[in-house]
Amino acid sequence: MAVDCKQKYHFIIRYQHSYILKKNKNRNNMRKILGASLMLILIAFTACGNKSTNKAEQDVKETKTNNIQTNETKQMGTIKLTKAEFLQKVANYETSPTEWKYLGDKPCIIDFYADWCGPCKAIAPVLEELAKEYDGQIYIYKVDTEKEQELAAAFGIRSIPSLLFCPIGEQPQMAQGALPKETFKKAIDEVLLKKTK
Repeated sequence: MAVDCKQKYHFIIRYQHSYILKKNKNRNNMRKILGASLMLILIAFTACGNKSTNKAEQDVKETKTNNIQTNETKQMGTIKLTKAEFLQKVANYETSPTEWKYLGDKPCIIDFYADWCGPCKAIAPVLEELAKEYDGQIYIYKVDTEKEQELAAAFGIRSIPSLLFCPIGEQPQMAQGALPKETFKKAIDEVLLKKTK
């Protein structure tokens, strides 16, 4: 019987030892799971917080950009046109394809350009300056020929920059290439504004 008790004693001790080990393993596993869960929750909250901050920052930036664009429009810079805007502000060549009828209240220059075009980039600041110098007297519109291919094709634009000078009540005149500022001023004064010296 002593052997049996001894065997039972060892069995009980081994059982308790394995129970304690399993219990400790389970505790350690639970601690690891809880720790990992807490880390994931913290990361999620941090990421969500950053996104909302970035979204808020983006909204502020967009508002500032819109305000700047509104102020530029008030100061009159160049104005980019889509086909739909062209049909409303300049001429509706779809309803009257054989007759030119300028719809604007002031003469305009239309710059047919592309972002990749070197000469177009060269005259862009000149056109911005002229738009401010002649603020209230003329419009300077810009048409991106890459985005508005149908509009460019309607006017037979084959090389850029191409500039369409549209006086009120007269036929438009086309010029091609990067013109110097003085040539632009002369064309504006003589063709668009009909100033005589």
